[in-house]
Amino acid sequence: MIKQARYRADEAVLDILFTTGRRYLYRGVPPDEAERFAAAFSKGRYFNARIRDRYDFTEVASVAS
Repeated sequence: MIKQARYRADEAVLDILFTTGRRYLYRGVPPDEAERFAAAFSKGRYFNARIRDRYDFTEVASVAS
């Protein structure tokens, strides 16, 4: 489900790239939440339970090749 994830602490943004190719920025994610997400055995399960629908997000438009 999740291909790549990166946390930008200076902005409190969790940047997630899904296996579908869609990329979202989740804003206002506290550092401790991002650490728990990074340490989770199942990132997808943790995301669905603790990130999705709890934080504001925007989809990043993909750049056409």
